[in-house]
Amino acid sequence: MRVPLSWLREYVDLPATETGRDVQAKLISAGLEVETVEQLGAGLTGPLVVGKVLTIEELTEFKKPIRFCTVDVGQANGTGEPQEIICGARNFAAGDKVVVALPGAVLPGDFRIAERKTYGRVSRGMICSGDELGMGDDGTHGIIVLPPELEIGIDATKLLELYDEVLDIAVTPDRGYCLSMRGVARETATAYGLPLRDPALLDVPAPNSYGYPVRITDPIGCDRFTARTVVGLEPEARSPIWLRRRLQKAGMRPISLAVDVTNYVMLELGQPLHAYDRSRLEGPIGVRRAEAGEKITTLDGTVRVLDAADLVITDNRGPIGIAGVMGGAHTEIADPETDPETGVVTGTAEVVIEAAHFDAISIARTARRHKLSSEASKRFERGVDPQAAAAAAQRCVDLLVLLAGGTAEAGVTEVSAPSAPRTITLPANHPDKVAGVDYGRETVVRRLQEVGCDVYGQDELVVTVPSWRPDLNEPNDLAEEVIRLEGYENLPSTLPKPPAGRGLTERQRVHRRVGRALAGAGYVEALNYPFIGEQALDNLGLDADDARRRLVKLVNPLSDEEPALRTTLLPGLLGALRRNDSRGSHDLALFETGLVFRPEGQPGVAVRLPVDRRPSDAEIAEVNAVLPAQPRRAAVVLAGAREQAGWWGKGHPSDWADAIEAGRTVAAEAGVELIISADQHAPWHPGRCAAFHVEVDGEKVLVGHAGELHPRVVKAFGLPARACAMEIDLDLLEKANEGPVKAPRISSFPVATQDVALVVAADVPAADVQAALSEGAGELLESVRLFDVYTGDQLGEGTKSLAYALKFRAEDRTLTVDEATAARDAAVALASERTGAVLRGA
Repeated sequence: MRVPLSWLREYVDLPATETGRDVQAKLISAGLEVETVEQLGAGLTGPLVVGKVLTIEELTEFKKPIRFCTVDVGQANGTGEPQEIICGARNFAAGDKVVVALPGAVLPGDFRIAERKTYGRVSRGMICSGDELGMGDDGTHGIIVLPPELEIGIDATKLLELYDEVLDIAVTPDRGYCLSMRGVARETATAYGLPLRDPALLDVPAPNSYGYPVRITDPIGCDRFTARTVVGLEPEARSPIWLRRRLQKAGMRPISLAVDVTNYVMLELGQPLHAYDRSRLEGPIGVRRAEAGEKITTLDGTVRVLDAADLVITDNRGPIGIAGVMGGAHTEIADPETDPETGVVTGTAEVVIEAAHFDAISIARTARRHKLSSEASKRFERGVDPQAAAAAAQRCVDLLVLLAGGTAEAGVTEVSAPSAPRTITLPANHPDKVAGVDYGRETVVRRLQEVGCDVYGQDELVVTVPSWRPDLNEPNDLAEEVIRLEGYENLPSTLPKPPAGRGLTERQRVHRRVGRALAGAGYVEALNYPFIGEQALDNLGLDADDARRRLVKLVNPLSDEEPALRTTLLPGLLGALRRNDSRGSHDLALFETGLVFRPEGQPGVAVRLPVDRRPSDAEIAEVNAVLPAQPRRAAVVLAGAREQAGWWGKGHPSDWADAIEAGRTVAAEAGVELIISADQHAPWHPGRCAAFHVEVDGEKVLVGHAGELHPRVVKAFGLPARACAMEIDLDLLEKANEGPVKAPRISSFPVATQDVALVVAADVPAADVQAALSEGAGELLESVRLFDVYTGDQLGEGTKSLAYALKFRAEDRTLTVDEATAARDAAVALASERTGAVLRGA
């Protein structure tokens, strides 16, 4: 919200010495975010005067149109003679009043005006446009043409109000009333302790039965609608300079008198209005929900297809406006047109003014749905004062009568749903408890009255909230008002004293250990937004019935392209991998730990948990029952070199084995040993994918996958070739943990090592062979390790050789060769029985 200081002074008698910076400091102290104070007219010095164009000579011998003008500036030039000026603009004619910068003037941007010879003539000054004077867009992008009644030679800087200060306020969603001069003036008056001249305090006639007919079929979406009619408007009437300048300073472009007046009143009172050309209306004005598929052409010329949830304004033909967002083109105010033969000006002469109050959530959703954010929707979705509608309509009528020569019809339409003022019960010492400061009852009552509340009671206050503050709903909201007005800077700075806790839970400890272990293994943590879209799941190559395609979608997403909560960590990590690779970091190893969201059961509405006590177990269970499952996951992605090449060796590129090893690292931190087997699972390569299983309560449970990504997935995400990934469920790993790990007993007797090479079919997993060896070797086996895999012509097609190192040790004696050999032979026998393994060379 842009607030001109000169306009603000109309409602609050600020000291004459107060600058925009001073007001900024006061408002910031009161809790408003005043981002900047713009100095209008900075660098502008006169002489800048009103002149009348006497003659225009067209210079046609140049490539672009040039005009040589004589302009009467009165005695402003010291001679009284016409001023000769070269100008290229063409939106003015002889006899027009214009703004003239005389030699010696300096315009914004340090543009100095002096006599100079150009286009074969001497130009003694400059005829100015609004942009050249720093006034902003007036819709013409040309020379400023002034009203004909202005006196020649007067100072144009005062006429155009070129010197001013404008406060730019970032209004937070809960302070929608500050999207108006009335709201900011109230905060300013409170901050300075000065009285407020409320512009909404107007004499408004009572509603009657002969105003313009209005029918509301959705009183929830529109609980108040005021309609007023003004007739006999002069179509050629233009907005006066003061009105146009205030709109420009506030960041709005002047359009036409009727539209400018509605915009001006909206800025002044915060109530959006709309003006209809009555001659273009057919029948009564209605308010209803749209029918799915209905169409409307809005004021920006766009044909929009309406949703059944959209609130629309209608007449007998159908929708004529999207309520609270933008009006329709069929009933807009007509631009004045002059008949070239008779000189008669025609245009809108009768106007119906709409001042309504719409449901904030409905307007916000409609604006987002149509990607159409307007000045009106910004205000309605933050909350508009429903009691201001009648005053805003009256203010609009008064201005149209004053500026356009119109006549207000006696009919006043006001349709409203029954409503009662909102009251909040507040202990008088509640703000004291919240702030830790002894304010006292008198201070609390005074501050609440300053924001517009009616307060009754002694120890227990009954507070009636003003209509313009929809954000005040609870005692804590009222406490915040007292605290901010008393000054946040006056709150004492004390350190909290938390009670002793129980430390981290086992779940939290596992989560932290996993993060530290992956970081220690060379992975870099990446934190991604937990939002995805269908496109990401398509890129992963998931089947239509894949459980990961069941999404929890957000009602109000940050991005329409990512409207759902993630069901896997991989899309975010793969996006981070792609971004880093595109920026020159090609050797990458990233990890993330976090929640995924899986819808389960029937959706419902969660109960609101109390904040004044710990929720009961039943209340927590009721909330959890309607929430989606949120398992914790850990995931890694790799690309490029896992180990750099150098003088120490050839290095090592990332491959599927590194992704599997990352899974082992995570499982080890959870105190669990993975059962690894070959698998086919999107988005991994079907021949380079491993499944992770663990035993939970005696059952084999799938906990994750790892391997090289499918080439189609690599291409869809724009990843480096042979990129790899791993994802594993931390919650299931925690369930598989059998408790604290018991320290092994270290034997003091020597180890006996036996190597064995087994030939098996090429499709037999090495993990199956190793499991059989471990079981067959018995209690003497200390460890088994695969140290070589060989394929070649010596073995024959379709086979491979797996070499294992088996270590045997006894706790009470030194093993003999016969004992170690017997244990090895038993291991080989079981491996042969289960996998068809044969001793190499046998």
